[in-house]
Amino acid sequence: MDADELRQRVRQFLATHDPATTQRLTFLRARFDAGLAWISFPEGLGGLDAPRALQSIVDGEFAAAGAPDNDPLRIAIGLGMAAPTILRHGTDAQRHRYLRPLWTGEEVWCQLFSEPGAGSDLAALATRAVEDGDCWIVNGQKVWTSMAHAARFAILLARTDPDLPKHAGLTYFICDMHAPGVEVRPLRQITGEAEFNEVFLTDVRLPDSLRLGAVGEGWQVARTTLMNERVAIGGGAVPRESGMIGVVAGTWRDRPDLRTPAQLDTLMRLWVAAEAARLGAQRLREQLAAGQPGAEGSAAKYAYARLNAEISGFELEFLGAEGLRYEDYPMRRPSIVDWKQRPPGYRYLRAKGNAIEGGTSEILANIIAERVLGLPAEPRTDVTVPWKDLPR
Repeated sequence: MDADELRQRVRQFLATHDPATTQRLTFLRARFDAGLAWISFPEGLGGLDAPRALQSIVDGEFAAAGAPDNDPLRIAIGLGMAAPTILRHGTDAQRHRYLRPLWTGEEVWCQLFSEPGAGSDLAALATRAVEDGDCWIVNGQKVWTSMAHAARFAILLARTDPDLPKHAGLTYFICDMHAPGVEVRPLRQITGEAEFNEVFLTDVRLPDSLRLGAVGEGWQVARTTLMNERVAIGGGAVPRESGMIGVVAGTWRDRPDLRTPAQLDTLMRLWVAAEAARLGAQRLREQLAAGQPGAEGSAAKYAYARLNAEISGFELEFLGAEGLRYEDYPMRRPSIVDWKQRPPGYRYLRAKGNAIEGGTSEILANIIAERVLGLPAEPRTDVTVPWKDLPR
C-alpha cells in the first residue's frame, strides 16, 4: 500500500463520517475499525499492515479535515507501551479485547513496574504473584505510576518464582485497576504537583487470562515495553526548534536587554545539540518503520533528559532574579505535563525528573556503552571476594 492509496482510503472514510456531525467516540471507533488508527498494525486491530512510515500521512489527512484525535498525551502509556506489548506478546483474545478501547481512549492505562527497592534495577522487584487455581494472587507495592488514579488497566511485572535468578522468575500481567485490593495514593513532587502515584496491591486476584506471555518470561515481555517507552519519551516527531529549546530561544528573542556574548555562545551550543538530538530521533523513527526498536531508543531518551536539564538551567541563568519567581504551590493531579505554559522555575524543577523516568540516565548510559558502542561490560560488583584473596 502506498501513500496515494492511503490518502484515498482516508477521504472515502471522511465522506461517510463527517467530523463536524459525527459524535467523537463514534468517529474514533469507526476510524479504528477502518484500519486507520495505527496503520502498521494488522487488519482487524486498527491497522492495514501498511508501512509505519506512512502513519504521518494518515494523521495529516485527518487533522486537515478537523477530525477529533484520541487525546494522545492523556493515553500515552497505553499507546506507546501497552499496545505494542499486547500486539507482540498477547493472545488473539487479548488483542481484540484491549487494543480498540485503548486507542479510542475509552480505557486509560498505567505502568506498574518500578518499586521502592527496584527502580533502575527493575529485575530486583519484590512484588509477588502466587498461582491459585486459575488465578494469581498479587501482593506488593509499585511507585512512580503515572495516571494510576485515572487508569482502568495497568501493565504489571511481578515475581512468580523467587527461587530463580531475578530476571528468570518474572511474569507479566494485565492488572485490573478496579480489582479489590488495588489502592492508589498520590506522590507529591518537587514541583508541587502529583503526576505520579504509588500503588499498593493487597491480595489482588488476577485471572490467568490476564497473563501476558508465558510464566517466567516476563522479562522478555518487559523488554518490549521498555524499548518502546524510551522511544516514546525521547524519540517523538518534532519540528526544528521545538520542545524546551524553542521556549528558551523565544525568551532570548523577546529579551534583548538581558543578552550577553557569553550567553549567546551557550545558547548556540545548546541549540545545535538539540537539533542533533532531533535529527537522531528522526533517524530512530525511520528504524522503527522497518522493525522493532533497539537500544538506540535509550540514546534518544538519554539525550532528551540531559538537554532538558541544561536548557532549563540556562533559562534560569538568563532571566536572573525573574527566573526564580514561582507560582502558587497547591497539590494538583494533572493528566498531562504542560511545561510550555508554565513558568521557568517549573520547567527547571520538572526537568530533573527526565533523568529518572523511563529509565535513569545512569542505566541508559550503560546500555548505550555496551549494546550500541560495543564497549566491555562493567566488572561485576555482586560477587563476594574473600579478604585474603584481595590484591595487596
